[in-house]
Amino acid sequence: MAAIELDGVEKAYGDVQALSGVDLEVEEGEIFGFLGPNGAGKSTTINILLDFVRPDAGSVRVLGYDAGEESVAVRERTGVLPEGFSVYDRLSAREHVAFAVDSKDADDDPEALLERVGLEDDAGRKAGGFSTGMRQRLALAMALAGDPDLLVLDEPSSGLDPNGARELREIVEDEAENGATVFFSSHILGQVEAVCDRVGIIRNGEVVATDSISGLRDAVGDGSTLVVEVDTVPDGTEDRLSSLDGVGNIAIDGTTLRVNCEDGVKTAVVSELEAAGATVEDFSTEEASLEELFAAYTEGQR
Repeated sequence: MAAIELDGVEKAYGDVQALSGVDLEVEEGEIFGFLGPNGAGKSTTINILLDFVRPDAGSVRVLGYDAGEESVAVRERTGVLPEGFSVYDRLSAREHVAFAVDSKDADDDPEALLERVGLEDDAGRKAGGFSTGMRQRLALAMALAGDPDLLVLDEPSSGLDPNGARELREIVEDEAENGATVFFSSHILGQVEAVCDRVGIIRNGEVVATDSISGLRDAVGDGSTLVVEVDTVPDGTEDRLSSLDGVGNIAIDGTTLRVNCEDGVKTAVVSELEAAGATVEDFSTEEASLEELFAAYTEGQR
């Protein structure tokens, strides 16, 4: 069963069309990355999932429930780490988590949840003195209360140092292994690529791609980058390589060539370099990064 289903969802704020016929499906137990530039519609989509905002058209189901008509049931089974989480300055970390546990009518030990996110030594401290990263950890501990079936994480890595980001990934993976679905919105593409099973990319209120990272690479069709080390770059090399079918951008830095090309053309590129008089000393292949795929889909190239 799908954990999240959006069908033809539309939302406008006055003259601004935030969402235009969004269709999206996230499977149970999946870690799903939701990407898009600022203003693309990510926050509106999340707010509609949580029934903070009602759509103008379309249907929304979360964990099998109608997100609008059965929002209480959805929230009881959902943990949320919102972007820009605000703490109560005078309450301790322990009191924050205890409140989250009580609101879910759960029986979690607040100390155990704080230990899980690395705040066990700060349980009694007032949250008003916490750093941004500590506040993110606290918000994650609260989101984990009640053993949620769905985790909605909106920019969860904001303010976290590298150790905190690694611990976040481990928690997300543990939750998925235990059967939870994770809906993960982030601008830190390396985090998304490291942890997500699939990603969805939204642009101008429309979902323009939904696939695994490898599937997105195949769909972009830009092939991969062949990196070639030569002893010298003969005159006219760029023109010779450009004449080959399937070769795209070519960048030359000293004796290193980076050639964007289709997989079946790589041997021809190496052969052409040798025919031009260069000695090929080494070569390797680099796949398109998530950053490059993101740019391809959000800057109108796809």
